Amino acid sequence: MRRKFLLLLETGLVLAGLLWGASAWKIHSALQQPLNIAQEELLEIPSGTTPTKTLYRLEADGLIRDAFWLRVYWRFNLAGQPLHSGEYRMVPGMTMENLIGVWKRGEVVQYSVTLVEGWNFRQVRAALAKDEKLQQTLTGLSDSEVMDRLGHSGVFPEGRFFPDTYRFVRGTSDVDLLNKAYGRLEDVLAKEWAERAADVPYTQPYQALIMASLVEKETGVPQERSQIAGVFVRRLRMGMLLQTDPTVIYGLGERYTGKLTRAHLKEENPYNTYMVPGLPPTPIAMVGREAIHAALNPASGNSLYFVARGDGSHVFSDNLDEHNNAVREYQLKRRADYRSSPAPATLDDSAPIPAASPDTAPEALPQVQPEKPAPEPNADELPSPQ
Repeated sequence: MRRKFLLLLETGLVLAGLLWGASAWKIHSALQQPLNIAQEELLEIPSGTTPTKTLYRLEADGLIRDAFWLRVYWRFNLAGQPLHSGEYRMVPGMTMENLIGVWKRGEVVQYSVTLVEGWNFRQVRAALAKDEKLQQTLTGLSDSEVMDRLGHSGVFPEGRFFPDTYRFVRGTSDVDLLNKAYGRLEDVLAKEWAERAADVPYTQPYQALIMASLVEKETGVPQERSQIAGVFVRRLRMGMLLQTDPTVIYGLGERYTGKLTRAHLKEENPYNTYMVPGLPPTPIAMVGREAIHAALNPASGNSLYFVARGDGSHVFSDNLDEHNNAVREYQLKRRADYRSSPAPATLDDSAPIPAASPDTAPEALPQVQPEKPAPEPNADELPSPQ
């Protein structure tokens, strides 16, 4: 009896060994099989998809065989290993073991979208809306409704997002990306505000953000940013109008066709800094860190005016006579292709610059109080500081 038992035990062990060996061989064979693809393909794994479902889908699509043995391998070797959603790149010659390694490392395919300094919010929305890799959830919403979705109800969107190149995976929503850009702007602004010059005339960071947007739109020459900020700060302190064309253009919205007239400069709207003292009520564009830094660390000096040379740089003047001479030299005799700053990066040359969204009230902004009020010549007598 005992001998019979030992024989059965021995037979069972042999069979178990054979079964284990056969299973190990099948698993090894399944792992070493090359993917059945002739060119690079992307494998999309939706959120919540299990490894089992993914393996059987690959088998059903004819890309692999022996999904069962691969499932066994995952269950006994990778239990608890998450399978991240996203897209995975599959290339000819890749084995199933290679692909599983990519899954384990979470090497999902990433895409990028660039938000450019100087863009307005309409351009930001257009850039995101045309990116087919993003999940579109904001289509048809007004700007104020977009801010509601972002969790920032009542916040005016212009200038509230940080320009940068943002990387994302397929399926990321436009809301997720905007929230990331919103958070980045708040972080950068807070850090720069904490290190601001002691004598800047702003009572809150939002005012510095508005000033930074004026600097961003006035020049593309890095070394001039603090100089232009200095001009604007000195004009504010002296009670002079800022008289900066980009604010007027922003206020005109779709009515701006590429040329400012004296009628535009005399038109009353909150963004016409030829008529309204102090800063405009909101930023007029997205700003980079450098423009924020310049607004919070304006260059010292005496200049109150600047005029564009036509090559992107400016001539700065301390008084009106000097400025008028510079205007005659660089603007009244300017070339047909003259421009006051380098051509801005645009999403669509045909897209008009929008005015403030009519359905969103700008946030309350205390005006910067002038320290030494001074009479200001009217727009016909005083050329723009630009």
